[in-house]
Amino acid sequence: MNYKNKNSGDKFKIVISVGDESGIGPEIILKALSSKEIPNNIDILIVGSKVNLENTFMHLKNLGLKNIVDPNNFEIHNMTISMDNKDRKRSYGDASFKYLTKAIEIIQQSPNSALVTGPICKKSWEEAGHFYSGQTELLAKSCRTKNVGMLFTAKSPFTGWRFNTLLATTHIPLSEVPKKLNSCLIHSKLDLLSDFCSKYIKNPTLRVAGLNPHAGEEGLLGSEEVNWMKQSISSWSLKNQNVNLSGPISPDTCWNSSAEAWHKKSAKRHNGILAMYHDQGLIPIKVIALNYSVNTTIGLPFIRTSPDHGTAFEIAGKGIAQSQSMVEAIKTAIELSKY
Repeated sequence: MNYKNKNSGDKFKIVISVGDESGIGPEIILKALSSKEIPNNIDILIVGSKVNLENTFMHLKNLGLKNIVDPNNFEIHNMTISMDNKDRKRSYGDASFKYLTKAIEIIQQSPNSALVTGPICKKSWEEAGHFYSGQTELLAKSCRTKNVGMLFTAKSPFTGWRFNTLLATTHIPLSEVPKKLNSCLIHSKLDLLSDFCSKYIKNPTLRVAGLNPHAGEEGLLGSEEVNWMKQSISSWSLKNQNVNLSGPISPDTCWNSSAEAWHKKSAKRHNGILAMYHDQGLIPIKVIALNYSVNTTIGLPFIRTSPDHGTAFEIAGKGIAQSQSMVEAIKTAIELSKY
């Protein structure tokens, strides 16, 4: 397959920022682009170091891997970042930040396109002087968008059902979560989730997970549900009667129906769940959807997706990184662009 696109006209374009090159980003990109699941009628533009991609290709080839692509068959926006051999972590962090910044710039000037981002290391960004808690936060600032959401979506290979979980809070310590949650935040996230789901289903069914064990057990195990969450959910539901909304639901059972819908076509389905914090939402979706889960930022003026895993430094260069989540990130970006 040859996706070079210097004279591509109006073809749909996927812009891929490589992420942290000392992790598995380059490997999973070269593996994913070899997949037969990726359509051949789109353009691919990779933002990163051409030398690093070529070196990764040769290294993987020498390891005996066959299902990889030659990066020279693709258009590459080559960026050469100076490497400090005394502090390579900082250098890789700086490079990944600049790759994403350039990719955002390109995508903003490219109609009919979507952004797919490779994994980055937040600590490396910090050491390089870029103080963002993640790529989502940089994307929101770059687009001057206040209400964005970190949504994890996965399409079941068994039933075709799309499994969505949106996070009310993202990259903050667990101790800070109750301080950040309020009715205004819940309403804004429900707006995002309902808008997303309404693009492909007329009357979506949404659920809201409680914050406390057993959703507070009527105040015995926490007061947030009784004091404001129930009223917040009811008031939003009253204004959005096209949405079937329930909650707050005990977090330990909220995703039970998701597991069933993932595997059984006959199962009762919902369209989205609003989780209160990062791990509350990510643990069930990663357990249920395994490598099919994709991180997407909703609320931006363009589509952005990413694999739902990190840099995996411990296996970088070994040729064993799974690329299914990157494949799904590209496929999801294409699918979401049609709505």
